[in-house]
Amino acid sequence: MSGESGAVVAEHGGGHASVGTYVVVGVVLTIITAIEVAIFYIPALHPIMVPTLLTFSAAKFLIVVGFYMHLKYDSPIFRRVFFGPLALAVVVSIGLLILFKFIPGLDPVR
Repeated sequence: MSGESGAVVAEHGGGHASVGTYVVVGVVLTIITAIEVAIFYIPALHPIMVPTLLTFSAAKFLIVVGFYMHLKYDSPIFRRVFFGPLALAVVVSIGLLILFKFIPGLDPVR
């Protein structure tokens, strides 16, 4: 495809989000961050603080990867290349935490 200057412009698979979408995503990320900060300061939520904050952090990670790194709009192969090794790293990390007894109550050898 040729541009106005006659230069060849490469076409790629997906479209991209509009400016409005980025604003909405930014607002959602800000709200999630505010909720995370609030959770830290509410004493009644301290027993479930760590799993809750990890869940919110994972949600923010997926939003940032999907929109700001454009994985939502790119070819599915890029998602597999990104999330495949990520899933493997999570499984290995959890396995090591269990193996070295960093997760209370989960003892691999009894």
